[in-house]
Amino acid sequence: MPRREQKGKAAGGPSLRDIPSVEELLETRLLKTEAARHGRPLVVSSARRVLERLRRDIRAGRPVTRAELQPRRLAAAVRNDAAGIYRPSLKPLINATGVVVHTNLGRSVLADEAIEAVRRTAAAYSNLEYNLDRGKRGLRHDHITRIITELTGAEDALVVNNNAAAVLLALTVFARRKEVLVSRGELIEIGGSFRIPEIMAASTAKLVEVGTTNKTKLSDYEKNIGKSTTMLLHVHSSNYKVVGFTAEVSIAELARLGHERGLLVMDDLGSGALAGLPAFADEPSVKDGLAAGADVITFSGDKLLGGPQAGIVVGSREAVGKMKAHPMARAVRVDKMTLAALQATLALYLNPKEALKRIPTLRMLGEKPASIRARARELAAGLEEALDGAAAVTVEKAASKVGGGALPLLELDSYVCAVSPAALQVDELAARLRQTNPPVIGRIHKDRLLLDVRTILPDQAAPAVAALGQAISQSR
Repeated sequence: MPRREQKGKAAGGPSLRDIPSVEELLETRLLKTEAARHGRPLVVSSARRVLERLRRDIRAGRPVTRAELQPRRLAAAVRNDAAGIYRPSLKPLINATGVVVHTNLGRSVLADEAIEAVRRTAAAYSNLEYNLDRGKRGLRHDHITRIITELTGAEDALVVNNNAAAVLLALTVFARRKEVLVSRGELIEIGGSFRIPEIMAASTAKLVEVGTTNKTKLSDYEKNIGKSTTMLLHVHSSNYKVVGFTAEVSIAELARLGHERGLLVMDDLGSGALAGLPAFADEPSVKDGLAAGADVITFSGDKLLGGPQAGIVVGSREAVGKMKAHPMARAVRVDKMTLAALQATLALYLNPKEALKRIPTLRMLGEKPASIRARARELAAGLEEALDGAAAVTVEKAASKVGGGALPLLELDSYVCAVSPAALQVDELAARLRQTNPPVIGRIHKDRLLLDVRTILPDQAAPAVAALGQAISQSR
């Protein structure tokens, strides 16, 4: 006889001894079929997981009925649990938050050209590290170097898996056990896991803080240069601003000082804007940094550039060449699909007007308020018809954000559909929308769900309406 649990009982309900064993469940017709389809180990694992959830509920005193313990019902739960392993957990959703480069929601949406480039590259073998002209092994860097140098004016370029890796690689190559001077006002943290002091420690570079949080002068760098100093590092404070009584040293000033003293000058730009959008007016450009004399500049391939996640390094042929040759470069290299997506994205920048229209991140950041208002009205009309009085829907002016740790003070004029459900708490509505297909993520303000149309892609309006209708109909 199968051994049963002997302890534990929820008040007025079944006890642990009433829970069927795994073996009992596996004898049901349904799970015999599932074991034949998916393999016994997966079904056993799911059965154990389902039964353990029941045990926790009973021990915690949560209500459990005897009907829930029927083998047929439990077998169905096991089947659903086993099937879950085949369902992708990474899924597309509708970003109605108004945050264009939303880190938690995958940052930049790729252009159609980049998506097609990934599809072609993933569907067949490629010349990733094979030189077709010479019939010999090649370098994956060669596929992307020319277009980056053409767009930025750099002598050489390298692509790694993200900007944090680019910074870490540069510090490891040029500043191992050596001193690096950084302004105290630039000791940034991005997303809780990228901190300049910790990246320095990981590379074994020795951080030397100069100046103060709000004011750093060229003389602060000059007086802290010592025998072990090897680099002057400028870090763009992309996700915060120090305002008021402030002073900072320009890249041009740092470059002059660094080159006079034989030091490498590096600029961590972070966001990496290449397009000429009005929204980027205060964002430093890669070209300007190189023209000012920086030896190495690092920035992201997603964020403001609008491509796949990647870290891009540009600079002098000598400096970038040393980074390419370092063993760590292999550890942080990108795969063929990232290279394909990045190359296709950058190709759009060769025609800046086309880039602003074809790259979704740039298109969203540059969309005019009048266009957003028109789309918001269309969405509101669809919602009113679908919800049929179950919620009030109004179109209101609001502010979108750039996101991705870029331009923190900038607010973009936008329009939202404000949804006020009649018989449902707004928190519950938001929770239900997270379970629709596709999920819809908005923001809650003053007991209303706000759907910012700036970040709702044109072909997502109808699915958004359907999702809202489904979520609210559950309460009728």
